[in-house]
Amino acid sequence: MKSASIHAHGGAISWAISENPVLPSRALLWLIGSFVLLLTPQWDRLPIWLMAVCALLAGWRWLAQSGRVRLPGKWPKTLVMFLVIGVYIATVQGRFTVDTAASFFVLAVGLKWLETRSQRDFYVLFFILVYLATVNFLFHQEIVWSIVNLAGVACLLVGLQVLNAPNLPPGMSSGGRRLGIMLLKTLPIVIMLFVFFPRMSPLWSVPMVSGQARTGISDTMRPGDISSLAQSSERAFRATFGGELPAYRDRYWRGLILDQLDGETWRQGENEPFRRPGRVAVDGGVGDLERGQYDVLLEPTDQTWAFALENSVAVSDNVSPADESLFRFRRPADTTVRYRMALSPKETSQTDGRSPENRGRYLQLPQQGNPRARALAEKLQDTETSDRAVVEALLSRFRQDNYYYTLRPPAMPDDGIDALLFDEKRGFCAHYAGAATFVFRAAGIPARVVVGYQGGDPGAGDEYLIVRQYDAHAWVEVWLDGQGWVRVDPTAAISPDRVESGLRDAMAEEGSFLEDNWASPQRYGNMAALQWASLQLDRINYQWQRWVVGYQGQTQMDLMSRLPGGLGLKELGYVTAGIVGVGLLIAGLISAWRVRSGSRSDPVVRLVDRWHRQCERNGIPVRQGETPAQLAERISAAHPHAAGAARSFARLVNKHYYDSQTSGEHRSLLAAMTRLLVTLRKQMARESRTTSKVTG
Repeated sequence: MKSASIHAHGGAISWAISENPVLPSRALLWLIGSFVLLLTPQWDRLPIWLMAVCALLAGWRWLAQSGRVRLPGKWPKTLVMFLVIGVYIATVQGRFTVDTAASFFVLAVGLKWLETRSQRDFYVLFFILVYLATVNFLFHQEIVWSIVNLAGVACLLVGLQVLNAPNLPPGMSSGGRRLGIMLLKTLPIVIMLFVFFPRMSPLWSVPMVSGQARTGISDTMRPGDISSLAQSSERAFRATFGGELPAYRDRYWRGLILDQLDGETWRQGENEPFRRPGRVAVDGGVGDLERGQYDVLLEPTDQTWAFALENSVAVSDNVSPADESLFRFRRPADTTVRYRMALSPKETSQTDGRSPENRGRYLQLPQQGNPRARALAEKLQDTETSDRAVVEALLSRFRQDNYYYTLRPPAMPDDGIDALLFDEKRGFCAHYAGAATFVFRAAGIPARVVVGYQGGDPGAGDEYLIVRQYDAHAWVEVWLDGQGWVRVDPTAAISPDRVESGLRDAMAEEGSFLEDNWASPQRYGNMAALQWASLQLDRINYQWQRWVVGYQGQTQMDLMSRLPGGLGLKELGYVTAGIVGVGLLIAGLISAWRVRSGSRSDPVVRLVDRWHRQCERNGIPVRQGETPAQLAERISAAHPHAAGAARSFARLVNKHYYDSQTSGEHRSLLAAMTRLLVTLRKQMARESRTTSKVTG
């Protein structure tokens, strides 16, 4: 693109050609607005200093556009760049993850504002911001953030209109209307391609595990860990059932086993096996849910464990069984994952807690510590007649001796299990599960801590369950001869409300439910309108995740199999090629029709056509590529009396195409051109008759 400016030097006129015109303020404003929108989805991921730097650099550019400050020169700009990158390197501290790479990209976009001066720079930043929108989808795929992302791209497209068509009516409504019309024209093709374009697995993939801390259970448990989760209302997963929802007390979602006690910390005795980097198949759908089956839509955890109800088997192939009746993904779940399970009849566990290889594992205790708990275990072992009786005796102690379930547990000193059982008698599920496992093992009963979730509240219309982080729970499994591993939950003995109706009811008297999370809608259970709105929003996002974000290979093939003829992958390829071909053909026909109809609808084009026809009738053929001025000179040579009208008409044609005009000026120009054509026709006809008489 070029622009020309005229400079006078001593009466002489010279032309200065600018290859890169200055960026218009309106276009820059749309660009900055898009940048702000595209940064919004990353507010919880980017460091505060980086967000502040980006805002400062974009603000600097706008102030320079308005003439209040100047953009930095080469050396100051280099200094700013090295300073900001130095701060970035210091904060990253040698870590290289997807998070740090995306943060550096945002930093580079922020620095780009200092050299955005011309229209060419607009195009560079335009494509960079479009790429930033795609980066956002790596971290947030919820419908709300998708709308914000698309709004940012829409601002970019409106800014592109402003840059390339400055004479179009200004304002957000006019730009949005033009953009909406274009969207409506392309939307049918986009929807058809989304539905029918074959969804094949990529040839390679990059793990999205970012190193950023996520809310959720971990592979270790200290007494206060799960009570901290109880103050978070973030979703852990949603579950859709093919039949009736299980009773609340049966919603034990097993995740992992902790069987080694190290001081006050429970951890896994066997480390997870090494798994090469890769991505989890996010689509585990295998057709309609059958009775006894359930789908789980798991939020990203960056862990390999999957959550399932007791006595479940895997149905989808993106999750596989592991030891101790657990389930694992083949790769860490770095994005939202959907998998399917099925309930099966209860069977005695195949892992024998009394086998030689497992006895030491499930009876392991530190050599020293908690002497009173060890003495209690010896007493129960001596007085009770069976392992089952020992278990029941400890649960009776929890029920009868004024133990309390609280989200405000006291700090435990050394020998914390002794302090909990004999002094404080106040704790959360992790405290009681760890203490019970300690006593059972000291009494010679194989036992282990199970960590997962317990509960889940129905979503809108009772269509699915929503399990949140405050449903995180720990309980115990003990090995009983003839029964295998049996669930024992001390929390159910101390606070039955916790496992019968949830944490909210259990903490109603204490008033500690989500007390540190004032912004959570779940905190205000007595506000029906707020709860209804929260559930409706969750339903929309759930369907978005299942049928848009999760519309992958198996889900697509399930849908195609229901169509007449049962389309396969090969047929989908043919359908997609046909859609693209028909779409291109229709677009070409519409473009050709618009060009033709546009020419006919332009009144100036019609007047020029009339002028050309007049010239042809008077023996002056119009030459290919001839300008209006050149044609007017040939008319003047052939018809001197019509020279003035011909030249005036040519000037008005040029004025229409090369000068900006108001609507009133445009109407006056059309009227003048019409009058000149009439005059030109009469003068050329009169001169032609005169010439004929003379030659006759």
